[in-house]
Amino acid sequence: MMRMLRGPKVNHMLKVLVCAFAVATASIAMAGAANADESAFLKTLAGSWSGKGTVKVRINAPTINVTCRFKSDANASSLALNGRCTSLVVFSRVITANLKASGDTYTGSYVGAGTGTAGLGGRREGNAISLAIRWAKEVNGDRRAQMTIEKTGASGMRLTTVDTDPATGRSVVTSRIELRRS
Repeated sequence: MMRMLRGPKVNHMLKVLVCAFAVATASIAMAGAANADESAFLKTLAGSWSGKGTVKVRINAPTINVTCRFKSDANASSLALNGRCTSLVVFSRVITANLKASGDTYTGSYVGAGTGTAGLGGRREGNAISLAIRWAKEVNGDRRAQMTIEKTGASGMRLTTVDTDPATGRSVVTSRIELRRS
């Protein structure tokens, strides 16, 4: 027959186990809340979008005014942006970004610079997903740039890419597109 253990050491062990269980339960609940937060945020980016902006094909190239249309699909842990930006016969480019969220960390891919599929990785901070871009080929002297996908107001989204001028080391906005839900 099993004998019941008693005493201060057993009571201490039980308290430690109860605390460990409470911490584990809280961690799981917090992880679920983090995913729920991303789900709510990502869903605000879903839908059809249109707007205008500017693009520089290369840092030293002139700025081109563009008109863009995007369709965005989002679920609890991913975002897919698919669109096209055009300018009076001079410029037309398909742009896609596919992101997966794990908590506030995002990874994925981007096509739009004309160099092939680029890798994306970063975090959400407030209403913006800040991403490092790793180009498939060298662009403007290296393979790195930055992208921000930002929710602006109740029905706006801003897409921005920034690269570094190899001659001066200064940051240059290579595209900024202001979109509205359409």
